[in-house]
Amino acid sequence: MANTPHGGILKDLIVRDQPIHQQLLQESSTIQSIVLTERQLCDLELIISGGFSPLEGFLNQKDYNSVVDDLRLANGALWSIPINLDVSQEDIDRISLKPDQRIALRDPRNDNAIAILTVQDIYRPDKVKEAVQVFGDDDVAHPAVKYLHQSVKEFYVGGNVQAIQAPVHYDYVAYRNTPAEIRAYFQKLNWTRVVAFQTRNPMHRAHRELTVRAARSRQANVLINPVVGLTKPGDIDHFTRVRVYEAIIRRYPTGMAALSLLPLAMRMAGPREALWHAIIRKNHGNTHFIIGRDHAGPGKNSAGKDFYGPYDAQYLVEKYKDEIDIEVVPFQQVTYLPDSDEYVPSNEVPAGAKTLDISGTELRRRLRSGAHIPEWFSYPEVVALLRESHPPRSKQGFTVFLTGYHASKKEHIARALQVSLNQQGGRSISLLLGETIRGKLSSELGFSKRERDININRLGFVSAELTKAGAGVIVAPIAPYEDARKQARQEVEKSGGFFLVHVATPLEQCIAWDRDGVYERAKKGEITGFTGIDDPYEAPKNAELVVDPSTESVAQIVRRIVLLLDQQGYFGDV
Repeated sequence: MANTPHGGILKDLIVRDQPIHQQLLQESSTIQSIVLTERQLCDLELIISGGFSPLEGFLNQKDYNSVVDDLRLANGALWSIPINLDVSQEDIDRISLKPDQRIALRDPRNDNAIAILTVQDIYRPDKVKEAVQVFGDDDVAHPAVKYLHQSVKEFYVGGNVQAIQAPVHYDYVAYRNTPAEIRAYFQKLNWTRVVAFQTRNPMHRAHRELTVRAARSRQANVLINPVVGLTKPGDIDHFTRVRVYEAIIRRYPTGMAALSLLPLAMRMAGPREALWHAIIRKNHGNTHFIIGRDHAGPGKNSAGKDFYGPYDAQYLVEKYKDEIDIEVVPFQQVTYLPDSDEYVPSNEVPAGAKTLDISGTELRRRLRSGAHIPEWFSYPEVVALLRESHPPRSKQGFTVFLTGYHASKKEHIARALQVSLNQQGGRSISLLLGETIRGKLSSELGFSKRERDININRLGFVSAELTKAGAGVIVAPIAPYEDARKQARQEVEKSGGFFLVHVATPLEQCIAWDRDGVYERAKKGEITGFTGIDDPYEAPKNAELVVDPSTESVAQIVRRIVLLLDQQGYFGDV
């Protein structure tokens, strides 16, 4: 039979509150609301489905302090990650938030009321302490610590919830199972021993081999249980990953494995996260759980060292194994032996045997360049899916971002570059000049720093969308501020290449080239807030190219940009 839920009872609030569904729905339309963040929505979905049993809501201050300090709720139940509803002072003032008040919690995607929270308390957390205790360090190189300090609001609201409805999903609905549903599936198939495999990455042959070995050694079945909520920034999107899981599940022996998606917002908290994952899988009925090397680790800290030891997660879960009552299956690293065409555990490789491996970095390089990925590493159908979603650079979009003073000739360079790239062919080329964006997208904006930043933010968004569609984009704003340029880069690099070109024409030369006399008007005070006169230009520190039209021709500059794009693989097929 399926494993007993953590705490002994599955807290399925959707089933519990179904008899008063209409009453709760009607009430939700008459009370104040909080629109959830994406992380809060993921958390709430698992609270009301029972995935976070024994929780019935967001942690109050007593439970929060206990979890942060001792990995336990105030009643002594083991729980390793604080689950918080964060709000701002503005939120508190807007709805006059206070204890005993009932608040509707709404889905940010469609405004549906998901649950009603009865407020127990409102408190200000010590974020530094939370970072150190939960994540092991107050280092913003850790994505969850960065999120804690930059995105999480200043107050937490504690209280239990009553469920109105589960969030609506339109993707992969057949694989989205609540704990009760996956338990019923296990019962229907008479699966009494189930090994859960957590992943946030695509699966390849090695993953299939290690999960099959784990299942056979425990006389169990396998539940592929990937996270499709929030994972580590930069991870492959869940749409691609699920298509990969669908393909690889067919490579398992008939009846051995199943696929079910978990709408979890990961924290990348290493050992604490591994313990949390084990509890969640227990709530879903699994009897065994695979924990890998550096499970849920975020990578390197600011000093270049790993945040957690490679086996810290296994050690912590092992410490509490009797209490959580789910058997931990250590991740056995497997290695490919080409002479026998098989994967074997690394500690069982015969002395002198030839081995092959492809690292994650090398795999990304091969996908980026279009280089061959052998069948011994991954199945052809998996590689095809990854190439479809992550084409080689010659098929990807890019943005060339030219920044410099007014009259620096950056517009001349942009127009000439557009002609050159159109001649090159292979992708559509979009030209977004500063005056075009100002006229079409930002006509209501002035030239204060805030308004300039808004303009560059819009430009970055448009460039990112065009880049995502495979276009070449050339933009040429003044963009005088480093932070705005950095945000534009981050937006575009989610979808393709970003190349910052500093058109470093000396200000004196720009003034000499200014046929409209704008600089002279600014000097006389007829124009205020003019870059280079009474408003600063922050020269880029990380430009891919620095060019100066006063010392080299536009043709030479265009040639340098084209060569840079070619060197990075954006032209031609491998």
